[in-house]
Amino acid sequence: MCDRLKSIREAAVPLAEPTASTEQNAPAKPVPGLVASLRAARMQATAALTKAPVSPSQKIAVVAITRHGIALGGRVVAALPGAQLFAPEKFRAEAEATAPDYATCYSGKTGDQIPVLFAAFDAIIAIVSLGAMVRLIAPHLKSKNVDPAVIVLDKAGEFVIPMLSGHLGGANALAGQLATALGAIPVLTTASDVRQTLAVDLLGRELGWVIEASHEAIVHVSAAVVNDEPVALVQEAGRTDWWNHHANGRQLPLPANLSLFERLEDVDTDRFAAVLWISPRQMSADIAAKLTGRCVTYRPGSSA
Repeated sequence: MCDRLKSIREAAVPLAEPTASTEQNAPAKPVPGLVASLRAARMQATAALTKAPVSPSQKIAVVAITRHGIALGGRVVAALPGAQLFAPEKFRAEAEATAPDYATCYSGKTGDQIPVLFAAFDAIIAIVSLGAMVRLIAPHLKSKNVDPAVIVLDKAGEFVIPMLSGHLGGANALAGQLATALGAIPVLTTASDVRQTLAVDLLGRELGWVIEASHEAIVHVSAAVVNDEPVALVQEAGRTDWWNHHANGRQLPLPANLSLFERLEDVDTDRFAAVLWISPRQMSADIAAKLTGRCVTYRPGSSA
């Protein structure tokens, strides 16, 4: 299992070696005061997220409901390709002044616009209080597979909070882009991003790999990964530099609780809480029975 495992390790190790370009991403020293500490850590927190630029084809709705929020919304629209500002009709003059050609004004309640925005946009950036946004979107939530990315930005433009579809919907990546553009702090709460570990539901996505697993299995395996339980990662096919591209980029080496294998048959399934299997072949019935509910399979394409 030498060549493939060696290539995976070699692809990951350089990310952990200090260089002149990565010294600025070293862990920040504690600074008195919460805001000061967050600002000191900002470059480290956004380094990986900002590697993946926002796609020009991505449709982004920026919702602002106050004069100050609309002014900030204009900066957001200018920073993100594909963004459109939405504001109440009574602030039409301000909206059109701050985002010429990219402002849409609506009559009635902001809450009435949410189902339309959910259906028409890939992401929603709301310059609204977090609590208010929770109440606005709650009736319209379906699943992380279809819900748009939702991000809350405070009116001072200091904190960017991904609140919905952080992984699959891309809210975490978009928050990193926005934080860099505004000089703000991204407030990430998803465990795999905070700890820079493997995100089970994103492995190979940038390479076009197709995931096969039940929702229950993904939850179980994800928990095993972030809780540092022993996890076997078996790669029988596909590109071995996936860690460099994983979840918008990772700065740390492969997690220590991951054990790499080249063949599924080499794994002692009793020793591992979960298995990640990258392969084009079908699993034998006896192994499948042992791994029920604790295996996630990835199917690489012919060129991935």
